[in-house]
Amino acid sequence: MRVNAPLGKHSPWPTSSGNVVFLLDVHNSLEQQLLEQWIEQHQPAGMAAPQTVRLLLSRDYQEVDATPLAPLLDLPRETQLAPLRIAWLPTQEAISSGPRLRDLVFGDQRRPKVRRGRHIIRKSPERVHFVVGAPGSLARLQSDFSSHHRHEEGDQEQALARFIARQAALALDIAERRLQGSRYKVPRYVAESLRHSKPYLASLDELAATGGKSRPELMDEANEYMKEMISTPTTFWLDVWAKFNHFVMGLGYEDRVVCDPESLTRLRTIVREYPSALLFTHKTYLDGMVLPKVLHDNDFPMAHMFGGANMSFAGIGFLLKRAGGIFIRRSFQDNELYKITLRHYIGLLMEKRFPMTWAFEGTRSRLGKLMPPRYGLLKYVLEACNATDARNIHIIPVSISYDLIRDVEEYATEQTGRGKGPESLSWFVAYVRSLARPMGKTYMDIGEPVVLETAPDPEDRLALSKIAFEVAVQANRVTPITFPSLVTMSLLGAAPRALTEDEVVADLRALLNFAEQRGLHISKDFDRAYADQMDGLLGIMISENVVTRYDQGPEVVYGVAPEQHPVASYYRNTVIHFFVNKAIAELALEKACQVEGEEAVEVFWGEIDTLRDMFKFEFFYSPTEEFHQEIREELARYSDDWNMLLSEGAAGFHKLLNNMRPLVAHSTLLTYVEAYLVVADMLVRLPPSAGLQQSDCVSQALTFGHQLYLQRRISSEASIGKLLFQNAHQMMQHRGLTEADHENTEQERNAMAAYLRELSQRIERIKGLAITGRHKE
Repeated sequence: MRVNAPLGKHSPWPTSSGNVVFLLDVHNSLEQQLLEQWIEQHQPAGMAAPQTVRLLLSRDYQEVDATPLAPLLDLPRETQLAPLRIAWLPTQEAISSGPRLRDLVFGDQRRPKVRRGRHIIRKSPERVHFVVGAPGSLARLQSDFSSHHRHEEGDQEQALARFIARQAALALDIAERRLQGSRYKVPRYVAESLRHSKPYLASLDELAATGGKSRPELMDEANEYMKEMISTPTTFWLDVWAKFNHFVMGLGYEDRVVCDPESLTRLRTIVREYPSALLFTHKTYLDGMVLPKVLHDNDFPMAHMFGGANMSFAGIGFLLKRAGGIFIRRSFQDNELYKITLRHYIGLLMEKRFPMTWAFEGTRSRLGKLMPPRYGLLKYVLEACNATDARNIHIIPVSISYDLIRDVEEYATEQTGRGKGPESLSWFVAYVRSLARPMGKTYMDIGEPVVLETAPDPEDRLALSKIAFEVAVQANRVTPITFPSLVTMSLLGAAPRALTEDEVVADLRALLNFAEQRGLHISKDFDRAYADQMDGLLGIMISENVVTRYDQGPEVVYGVAPEQHPVASYYRNTVIHFFVNKAIAELALEKACQVEGEEAVEVFWGEIDTLRDMFKFEFFYSPTEEFHQEIREELARYSDDWNMLLSEGAAGFHKLLNNMRPLVAHSTLLTYVEAYLVVADMLVRLPPSAGLQQSDCVSQALTFGHQLYLQRRISSEASIGKLLFQNAHQMMQHRGLTEADHENTEQERNAMAAYLRELSQRIERIKGLAITGRHKE
């Protein structure tokens, strides 16, 4: 029975003459009838009725039954194989709303059953589209198969048939994406492609020769790894994931993610043309939703997201795996087969231009500033690129930022020593519920790509560290300066004093001018009318207890409560890297002012290098000479004669410092100096014969630090934290101060503690100058 339906106006027949076989990708009899009528309608005059083969190519991630293709392999080699499919487009309402519960019950609108399909033909025929994939000759397909796939003797015919079916499915997917959009570009038949990949099988043979297991045994084991790690994205679940991201982000944040359109246009070109990895900064669990949301909203190809196996729990694990998530084990260094399988999987995705994405810090930043990068995933991606000889690899930094973050309260508590609870479905539900409160805007900024002509040698750790370092530098450069980051910087710099509204506004204006003069990255959505709208985002910060407001006196004043310093410090730290150079220059000037003449210049540059080395485990610096030039350029902003003023000693120093508003050393480095001083004082208390391990250092410093805070020997609870003490121990260890029975252990430990106390005093003097300067303005 013929179907009364509008057929495709374009012809499905290949332009070349000769024998044609149509491969019909159909789910039911209705689709088969439609395609056969389409073929018949456009059949060239005098052409015999073509042969058709019914296949099921678009059933997601199930191995194709290619048995019907076996008879075709004996046809003339010039025979053209033309794949055809029906594409059912969703309604505009469905596209706008995303998947609904009824779609889970009645099925995806893009895959209607016969009855629903007939209803669509009657009511909305414009939703029915006839798709033809690029045809290929049997000769070309056989050649491609021989070139790229390895197969065992006696299995050639079946393997070739499966290969032809996969190529037909890929050709149809490419054609259908012109209708559905690039966001639905997903890899197909990944596991099967790996199992027949010549390089992968060669790697298994090498492992079998040395590992004591046969290749069939290794393949059986590898099949389990593939089930575990290989993502299985589908059109329907990509839409579900996009809707879920939109829902979760919308609980607390404004609907639009702030992102520069020109940067997105450039990114689109890169991911289309080059093997690409998008490495995003990691501050909250929501980071893994922001990038997919922006890409989906802007019709980008799906990026495969790496995540730890700890996130593959019931519910969210099911969804993520079907939306591009790749779950990998936390540790697999001793499992060579797992590493080989992962490496070749990544190589296949990169070769097919599927971008990778992961949090390159490896964990959420508990302090707000960028964490040291983890090399593991970057190493495996570059090893895969090396193995496949990939060219022009683009490593793209992506900075993801927020006005306020729900996780910060947890981080502050965690830094006092409380452990993090395990992830689970119940934990995730509670986490999502906790997001339902206003938190401002979300920002996504795309940094300058780190471009590699070829991947470095897998054993070149120096090259790997340089790449990761450059990614971190570029990510820092595009991290936006936001209202909360500057407000907390101002109020923490003044603490324990509160500031009037006029003083807050003056500080913000000074900090913004500083950023603008240096071309720093200020959020395009930064509201310059903040002086008229102090109840806006600042009001949210007050309701979240980040900032306190007192209005019972003659003037309204703002401050940060002592117990909220760790939380406020987090937001300040998100932009602290922009101010570190100036802070170091201020502290070096304060030291140099104590001597005269040329010696002052030597003291100044010596102190610059000392401070740079002191905090090298906290911040990312330019190479030494470039860093020195950055300091020169900073000082030249305040006086063309800064060298001469420096040689004048105290008088010249104060002349120079008076031009350096705003002063930032106290609001930038005090937390780190005090945390380091806690550890230094602990070392001084130890006998020279005793060493200090990091775990012991952190646990003891948490309690000792609290004692020093109660004694007001340190100024803030923000200076008490596990990560701060870990980095302090790393710095002391680097200088040999944590080892037992070192030749000059006692003397050097005392010298370090004395230096940090003197540095703390310098910071207090600069803070005093900043307060004095505020009153003069």
